[in-house]
Amino acid sequence: MPIVSDMKGEAALVTGAASGLGRATALKLAQAGADLCIVDINAAGLEETAQQIRGLGVSVLAHAADLAVAEHCRLAVEATVEKFGRLDALCNVAGLIIFTNSPEMPVADWNKTLAVNLSAPFHLSQAAIPHLLAGNGAIVNVVSSAAFIGEAYAAAYCATKAGLLGLTKAMAMEYMKKPIRINAVAPGGMMTNIGANLKMPEGVDFDLIKRFSGLRGLVEVEDVAAMIAHLATDAGRAFHGACVTMDRGITAG
Repeated sequence: MPIVSDMKGEAALVTGAASGLGRATALKLAQAGADLCIVDINAAGLEETAQQIRGLGVSVLAHAADLAVAEHCRLAVEATVEKFGRLDALCNVAGLIIFTNSPEMPVADWNKTLAVNLSAPFHLSQAAIPHLLAGNGAIVNVVSSAAFIGEAYAAAYCATKAGLLGLTKAMAMEYMKKPIRINAVAPGGMMTNIGANLKMPEGVDFDLIKRFSGLRGLVEVEDVAAMIAHLATDAGRAFHGACVTMDRGITAG
């Protein structure tokens, strides 16, 4: 079974593509021949990704947007379809995590986390589904091991990732009889910009952090990107309503 199907003539939209997992996912899909609309709030990083994609011989649209704004999600999908005339895969990779003591989390940080991690994938899916149905396409949501276990100091992140997992399954049931596949990938900790720039709250208990750090180290970004690409293409046709956990055993017990 191929890891990724040939996507020549098809188009994909990848969020969070200015760096890390989003960039790696976009490159995997470009290597499969897909044209890409890449979306991120970081315009400079987005252009760096676009340059790498162009080097692979496919078309790319770099669409800078703040996905915390619902209207921006709809506009990103519209821009993709206007550019390529179709949409075959939506990969919701963008994410935000803010570690804090729960009583001290500002309302603005809570709302921003929910908007980026949960509302944006819904609004993007909402706009994308009519186009995905036309081409038997796919949605892949990036959740986290935090969807399955409690992580100290990350209440908002855990809530949104568990919510996104529920959203994935609910939408998969809603479209059980339609030609679209909706799945999720749940990685553990990776060395991405998000992971490298994390700040812990004052007085953090590192024994609690160790409980969700894992004994086998960090997950490779390339491995997760390859799985997202697999689920986004016809190679992943057996998957619908599934969540592939890639956390080096963190949620095993």
